[in-house]
Amino acid sequence: MHHDEPGWTPSPSDATSPEPRQMRRILALFRPYRARLALVGLLVGAASLVSVATPFLLKEILDTAIPQGRTGLLSLLALGMILSAVMTSIFGVLQTLISTTVGQRVMHDLRTAVYGRLQRMSLAFFTRTRTGEVQSRIANDIGGMQATVTSTATSLVSNLTSVVATIVAMVALDWRLTAVSLLLLPVFVWISRRVGRERKKITTERQKQMAAMAATVTESLSVSGILLGRTMGRADSLTRSFADESEQLVGLEVRSNMAGRWRMAVITIVMAAMPAVIYWVAGVALQFGGPAVSIGTLVAFVSLQQGLFRPTVSLLATGVQIQTSLALFQRIFEYLDLPIDITEPEKPVRLDTIKGEVRFEDVEFRYDAADGKSAAILDGIDVTVPAGGSLAVVGPTGSGKSTLSYLVPRLYDVTGGRVTLDGVDVRDLDFDTLARAVGVVSQETYLFHASVAENLRFAKPDATEEELHAAARAAQIHEHIASLPDGYDTVVGERGHRFSGGEKQRLAIARTILRDPPILILDEATSALDTRTEFAVQEAIDALSANRTTVTIAHRLSTIRSADQIVVLDGGQVAERGTHEELLERDGRYAALVRRDSQLEPAR
Repeated sequence: MHHDEPGWTPSPSDATSPEPRQMRRILALFRPYRARLALVGLLVGAASLVSVATPFLLKEILDTAIPQGRTGLLSLLALGMILSAVMTSIFGVLQTLISTTVGQRVMHDLRTAVYGRLQRMSLAFFTRTRTGEVQSRIANDIGGMQATVTSTATSLVSNLTSVVATIVAMVALDWRLTAVSLLLLPVFVWISRRVGRERKKITTERQKQMAAMAATVTESLSVSGILLGRTMGRADSLTRSFADESEQLVGLEVRSNMAGRWRMAVITIVMAAMPAVIYWVAGVALQFGGPAVSIGTLVAFVSLQQGLFRPTVSLLATGVQIQTSLALFQRIFEYLDLPIDITEPEKPVRLDTIKGEVRFEDVEFRYDAADGKSAAILDGIDVTVPAGGSLAVVGPTGSGKSTLSYLVPRLYDVTGGRVTLDGVDVRDLDFDTLARAVGVVSQETYLFHASVAENLRFAKPDATEEELHAAARAAQIHEHIASLPDGYDTVVGERGHRFSGGEKQRLAIARTILRDPPILILDEATSALDTRTEFAVQEAIDALSANRTTVTIAHRLSTIRSADQIVVLDGGQVAERGTHEELLERDGRYAALVRRDSQLEPAR
């Protein structure tokens, strides 16, 4: 299976890229903002140096200013401690502002990159990928990285600087007490790394479960999902299914939050007990003839040590958080690494004037099956549709009709032969030319949850009100829209459920008329409609098809009798071709389809 095919999940070698390489990719996300990050670094360094100065000021107060009764020096040192606190706070606010801005910009870049990548994926990717899964990657996975990208980098630099500066200051005060204080630090680092790996594994499971739950919500709480669930009496069953998925998420969330919690608690207890140990060591050393430590030095050292405690624990926690976040970055990078098989060539051809001749030259199309074998959907298709001409494609379900039509706008690419537009291979054209050249009206009409006018203007954002009305009149839907309470400002509802099937189809036709493409693909555009509605929609289609190259995928043969050429597909190959009359005279597959159609007519 190709990577860009739906249902693809990365193999372990794909998904678990080595951490150093992954870290380089993460750091590259911050590269455009390195000037701001450098400023954050300066602020962090300044804040760390200022905060480390406080214990030294305290030492002077206890050892010199108070014992010697030097009030002036005492006032100056006390003022220095207050000023240190003020400056540290100001630097902290500024660094938070800048780092949060940078983090949000990185998240914006990631969201946009993933969305842009998915917009360029082939139709095959979306036909077998659950919509909720895609939404979860953009919302939950990138959203879950918010703390990491907005505060982790700053926290890392800030805490690292504080730890280094504090240790240097502690050594300057008393290297022996410093050695005692740092004795257990390697053990703490080892524990935190183990906790991080454990949480990373659980986070991967949790995000997969969140994606599955998001997909269930998206599918079952859409208008179509609610209709299906209610009419099939499955509402309670769906609720139970959702509850089961939610229950699994509860367990994963608890495991994620509790992973290594006891081990980290031990670290916290040991670090908090260290001041008592220092007092004990200093006292015992003095009793056994060791070097005397002044009260000021001892208090200043313990103050530094307590100052070391917070950034060290925070640094260890940040390490755990980074490892946890690697699981989220990994899932995002999976989408960013999906290969795109439908791309523009390096030097694409742009057609300013499009006549509309379409040719299928020995076209072959194959899907790669899950077992590695390729199944031929189309094989050896040779058909020419002159500019302004009409081609109708008929055949049994699964014969490749829709796939053939989707090759023209490059929703799929041929795996053999070529499709040309005005003599140019569609794979050589730029995307803008293809978008201007080909319009598609399908059986599944998609309307946004927006006003009628906004839905129509999706085809032509700068369309005037007069153009909207003209397109709607041509599609025979203007009178209905005008009769609505809000007219063209009426919100169509989720997937257009406020409109009937025929009304939605005519809105889609009006949208295509606004686009005014010289080539029109009609993919079973009336197959889901009743006979009366089909007649009204067919009139709109006839107006749309005038003077355009038209490829019609037909379910009801009554709609294609006037086509210049009819092709019957069977098993992905052309079984018959000719006009309606010629094929009836031949009394082959097409004639049999027409007889079947006429027998079904009264039932409609």
